[in-house]
Parts: sequence; structure tokens; C-alpha cells
Amino acid sequence: MERSAPLPSPDLRTSLLAVVELSKPVTWFPPMWAFGCGVISSGQFSLDNVWLLVFGVLLAGPLLCAGSQAVNDWFDREVDAINEPNRPIPSGRIPGRWGLWIAIFWSVAGLVWASFLGIWVLAAAAVGVALSWAYSAPPVRLKRSGVWGPLSVGISYEGLAWFTGAAVMAQALPDGRTILLAVLYSLGAYGIMVLNDFKAIEGDIKMGLKSLPAALGPRKAAWIACITMAVPQFVVIALLAVWSQPVFAALVGLSLAIQLGLMVRLMRDPKALAPWYNATGVMLYVLGMLASAFALSALNQAAGS
Repeated sequence: MERSAPLPSPDLRTSLLAVVELSKPVTWFPPMWAFGCGVISSGQFSLDNVWLLVFGVLLAGPLLCAGSQAVNDWFDREVDAINEPNRPIPSGRIPGRWGLWIAIFWSVAGLVWASFLGIWVLAAAAVGVALSWAYSAPPVRLKRSGVWGPLSVGISYEGLAWFTGAAVMAQALPDGRTILLAVLYSLGAYGIMVLNDFKAIEGDIKMGLKSLPAALGPRKAAWIACITMAVPQFVVIALLAVWSQPVFAALVGLSLAIQLGLMVRLMRDPKALAPWYNATGVMLYVLGMLASAFALSALNQAAGS
């Protein structure tokens, strides 16, 4: 019986492109945006400290977020073989255990980079790295839960990134109002992450992962996603009004009003329209975050004058 010839090893260019694909640059936007909101909310950004912004954006996106994607792809290789067989690891473009070593290297590099930006930045980065491994790696594997999985990603992508941006600028623990809004937007991001799980319903069911769309079905999961996105924004609007920021409260309110209209359409066919909502409603959500950041900037600048 003839033995089949071994598959050729990928060349250097193919391997480098596969590593870039593994890092999923398109996913860097949420934490980089949230980091920018944290920078603005501090009220301390200026041309004199622009280098902190640049170094922090690199930490939030190309290091920590990219590292978390590598971790997820390594431990998700069996699921990806069903949902996305052309991904770098299941396709063999990153062979053997190289995916694991890349994930470890990226995580360590992110922590080393964070250590140069201050103790609070390092602390937030360490929590983020711990959550990224807990989310994907057994025995914890938070992504098996429709509650803890999306919540851990929402905290990492929004809350910790916002906290880090404020901490980088202040070189200290951010104030209570900043932390409160970071927490609220983290809770709202839970709904975004639930909608993101709609793309992998079939694979999650086959692999026994209890994402909300797989466990409850698209319609119930979409209702939960919409409610958890909307409620924290109502609280943010109320807080901005109480903090004497009526213009910014109105801007967040306008953003939320449009989101609610889009949610009505989403509920007509949640499974088919989830990608559409992620491209429209989520953009409005993050614009509301930016308005809130400017409100905090005004408050912090007034407190420091």
C-alpha cells in the first residue's frame, strides 16, 4: 500500500501571515476604543503625554487583545475545525504546539509591556491576562458558561481597558466615577458578547458549550442581550444628569433611543440579524461610551482646577 506524501511545511511568509491572522486585528478595536475613552475620561491628556496614549493603545490591542485571541484559538481548535476550519491552527498553517507557545509568549510580552506603564496598569493587565486564560483554558474554561463567558470578555474588552486608559494618564488609581462607568459599560458589553456567540451556535452545540444562543435559543438569548445592553446605559444617563452633565446625558440618550429602534428589528430574526446589529447598534453603544468619557473629562478637569 502506497504511503501518502507528508504535507509541506508552511514557508516563513505563510507562517507570519498566519500569526497575524491568529491575532485577529479586527477584534482590537473594542479594547483600543475603550482605552481611548479611559484616556479622555481622565481629563489629563495633552501633547506632553501623548507617548502614554501610543504605548497604551499598543498594549490594549496588539498585545493584550491579540494575545487573548491566540489563547482562545489554541484551546478552541476543535470547535474551529467545525465552525472555521480555515483558521490558522486547524488548517495546519500554525503546526504542532506552536499555537500554545505563541499564546504564552504574547501573554508574557503584554505583562512586561504593562509593567513600564505603572503599577495600576500592570494590575489591570494581569487581571485581563488571567481572564483570557480562564475564558479559554480548561479546567475553568469560562466560555462553557453563557453567563461567565460573555461577562469575562465584556470586563476585559471594556471595563479593564477603560480603567487602564484612565490609570495610564493619571499614573494612579482612577476616581470612583470613572470606575463606576467602566463597570456599567462592562455589564452592557455582556449583551454584545452574547450576540457575538450567534455565529457559532452549531459548533457550540456539538462541543457542549453552553453559550446563551446554544442553550436558550436565538430569541431568548437576543432578549437577554438587548436588556443587558440597554439597562446600564439608562443608569449612565441618570448618573450624567445627576452629575450636572445634561448635554452628554442627552447624547447618550439619543444613542440609546436609536439602539432601541434597531433592537426591535433585531428581534424579528435574531439569528440572521445579529451580525447586522453588531455593525450598527454596537457602533452607537461605543459612541455613547465616548460621550460619557467627555463628560467625565469635564468633571475631572473642573475638580482639578
